[in-house]
Amino acid sequence: MSQPSPKPQQIPVVVLAGFLGSGKTTLLNHLLHRSGGSRIGALVNDFGAIEIDAMAVAGALGDSTVSLGNGCLCCAVDASELDQYLERLAEPGLGIDVIVIEASGLAEPQELVRMLLASEHPGVVYGGLVEVVDAAEFDDTRARHPELDRHLALADLVVVNKLDRAADGDRVLGLVRALVDRAAVVPATYGRIDPEFLFDCRPSEERIGQLSFDDLHEADLHEEGDHAGHLHAAYDSLSFVSPVPLDPRRLMTFLDSRPQGLYRIKGYVDFGPYDVRNRYEVHAVGRFLRFYPEPWPVGGERLTQLVLIGSGIDAAALEKELEASRSDAPHADEHGMWGVLRYVRDPEEPGADPA
Repeated sequence: MSQPSPKPQQIPVVVLAGFLGSGKTTLLNHLLHRSGGSRIGALVNDFGAIEIDAMAVAGALGDSTVSLGNGCLCCAVDASELDQYLERLAEPGLGIDVIVIEASGLAEPQELVRMLLASEHPGVVYGGLVEVVDAAEFDDTRARHPELDRHLALADLVVVNKLDRAADGDRVLGLVRALVDRAAVVPATYGRIDPEFLFDCRPSEERIGQLSFDDLHEADLHEEGDHAGHLHAAYDSLSFVSPVPLDPRRLMTFLDSRPQGLYRIKGYVDFGPYDVRNRYEVHAVGRFLRFYPEPWPVGGERLTQLVLIGSGIDAAALEKELEASRSDAPHADEHGMWGVLRYVRDPEEPGADPA
């Protein structure tokens, strides 16, 4: 296998969708408050109720925010124009960690996802479609917008918002779970979800000591009570480490059948004799999957290290399946990597299909 060229650092691009009044802007404001020091770039239809002061402190205003006024993004731009906006936000000097595209309430999520997957920008990667629904108005919204069912089937993460206002929240949650296709479904009030669902809240070293929006509003967060402090209760995570390489066919069987609710998979895979020179970074969000081969760090221990994040997942069962993917066979099947290589992006080809 030829030596791959190092991949550029890629910024996840999250599409935030939902009909008018579902709580998209509230959720975006919450992410800005709880960014953990990470820097959020925003592509929005208009500023509306987005807290401009919050965005300024979080480093997501000015050059790191793009506003389209009142235009509907999926109608106003094509894939090449979207790349121009992403180019501005992915500028290395801005230090953006995640880009959130807040679609208008009437946008077509499928078109936005299609444009992202067709993006030719090497510095970004699809970070998932998040659909926000209003639990209190869910039935009326479905009646007015029957396309909602299709949007839910496309989503990678569904936030069932305003549960505090719904008289029958459990019924709505059950109905939403029946309408999704393997998506994680997360209950929420006031758009409060854990940002770890969407991005890693680990600021880079050069930001140590930088005053963040989280620092300025620490007192406010304490006043919100225990609910705000335990957002992680809405999701489950599993860390898997193996000194034994994984068999690529077995791993692909696991990934192709990953269960409903498993939203993110990230980390590195050792395929042992199938590629002795490279480890494979894996990035999966919802049904989207991609591998990035890169040379092993000199002198480092060769391990498979994966983190799985989801809602309502059976961590013990997933760990057992991953353990069953291990193999210490000394030789490789010459066709064994074909399934993995389907999800290694050809640098000459734009886009990639979701898994």
